[in-house]
Amino acid sequence: MDPFRIIIVGGGIAGLAAAIALRADDREITILEQSPINKEIGATISLQPNASKIVEQQWGLSALLRTRGSMVDEAFEIYNTDGERQIHIPLSTSEKYGAERMMYHRADLHSVLKHRATAAEYPGRPVTVKLSSRVVGCDCQDGRVELRNGEVMQAGLIIGADGIKSSLRKAVLGEDVEAKRTGLSAYRLMVPTEELRKTDFADVIDPCRACTTMVMGIDRRLIMGPARNGSIYGVVALVPDESMQESSGNTSWTTTGDRNKMMDTFSGFPEWAQRPLQLAGEVGLWQLRDLDPLPTWYRGKALLIGDAAHAMLPTQGQGASQAIEDAEAVGAFFAGFGGKNDPRTVDEVEQLNRAVFECRYKRATTIQAYSRQAAKPATEPGDPRVKMSPAEFMDYNCSYGGAMDWYHRQKAELVA
Repeated sequence: MDPFRIIIVGGGIAGLAAAIALRADDREITILEQSPINKEIGATISLQPNASKIVEQQWGLSALLRTRGSMVDEAFEIYNTDGERQIHIPLSTSEKYGAERMMYHRADLHSVLKHRATAAEYPGRPVTVKLSSRVVGCDCQDGRVELRNGEVMQAGLIIGADGIKSSLRKAVLGEDVEAKRTGLSAYRLMVPTEELRKTDFADVIDPCRACTTMVMGIDRRLIMGPARNGSIYGVVALVPDESMQESSGNTSWTTTGDRNKMMDTFSGFPEWAQRPLQLAGEVGLWQLRDLDPLPTWYRGKALLIGDAAHAMLPTQGQGASQAIEDAEAVGAFFAGFGGKNDPRTVDEVEQLNRAVFECRYKRATTIQAYSRQAAKPATEPGDPRVKMSPAEFMDYNCSYGGAMDWYHRQKAELVA
């Protein structure tokens, strides 16, 4: 009997996570990555406890990530431009949520997930990553994708993990849905911690400390934190929307940032706060956009996950975490759905895709809405869909127990 074939479009964190969750002996999984090089850019990233417990515990990657310098995020702090600490929120979460908020270099997390998906040492058939494979068309009912080079591939399940500019989204929805401008852009940069410690920045903020720190200006802010055991310091500098050169062939809103323009934008910040920007090597510019909730994430044999389904702003640090939750749900609902039962009808596959959607939709779109609200000035009215306080939302974010926990709770509510 032939294996059950799965195509995952997109080799980022969402796609690799889905490959890990779906990997099995009787499945043949292929990741189609449009880039000729499957790697992540240099930046820090955090996973909240709801996702770090999946990656580090369920998928057994804690030790491997530790060898790459993963760090427990101990606190969130806000400073004003006078260097005065305004807010300190301890973030020790393992006792309450069963896992810690973890900090990684984004490239390290991506590399470890790729190893877990493709290496032969783990259970299940290793996943194949096919580079330079840009998808230009998808027949959701037939389970067929067409690549830009004319190649056509067939599968029993197609996962669209191809980000906010997803090519799969149009196939699923039957129309183009454009991402929404947010009025914000972000410069991203990495700084050697050793160099930063020699400056007056370290008189205010210890860059080696495992802590997420924000310096707030009137309409711009710096969000910072260490990675790789404190050897590097990642900075995201949020500013009013910067103009960017954009073409129809560009598949992201990330481009090279203008160092001089960045320094001019932050010229009103004190010298100590400008030090990380002055020491930066390569500077990236990232235009922040998100999506309004979509009417559906699935059609036939195709299912959207991650930013393709629910792109959100980084203000709650939940974008990657929600993608990993999606992947866990796909793995849970498709458990036992393998080659020995192949072929399956499109209705059977669509039924499971619908189950994933129903499990994930309310939660992901609520976090989308809260993340958008958190980016607005305090003077603007809040989103009526989000009525929780920040503390309540922290519990909502981090207390998630996975797809099967959600499923059994739903059944219990129906019985009650």
